[in-house]
Amino acid sequence: MSEQQLPREIRCVLVPVGNLRLLLPNATVAEVITFATPEPVAGAPEWLLGRIAWRGWRVPLVSFTKLADAEEGDSELSVRVAVLKALGDNPDVPFVAVVTQGFPRLTTLNAELIIPTHDGKPLPRGVKAQVLVRDDIAVIPDLEGIEHEVTELLRQAS
Repeated sequence: MSEQQLPREIRCVLVPVGNLRLLLPNATVAEVITFATPEPVAGAPEWLLGRIAWRGWRVPLVSFTKLADAEEGDSELSVRVAVLKALGDNPDVPFVAVVTQGFPRLTTLNAELIIPTHDGKPLPRGVKAQVLVRDDIAVIPDLEGIEHEVTELLRQAS
């Protein structure tokens, strides 16, 4: 049996969140929409802003800057929401949304263009890795961990 070849290039999106850039596979981003005021979730931490209505779903909305304790960035930039396809198998939470500033940027990457920059210090909460992508420092979010926390918080609130 032959091993399946990994793609040489991956289409990705750099999503601006505060002073950070999230690096995500393009296939993870379902849609980028205008910001809507979320419906609060009882007892949720500050980083879980609530739920927004999107295509018939009540999608949990996360502030990644609050989760990772990062700087909020330029308040003059237009605030949007990136709706992400959840990676877990929970049918109740098939999407998770993240507040963004500015516009996500499409890019095509390969292994040579992603350089780890971790200096040995503990990574911020919600971050799986920090990398240099061309001239941008970006973080690869721990989507599975965030989804798990969101699912638990929603379960406790109901």
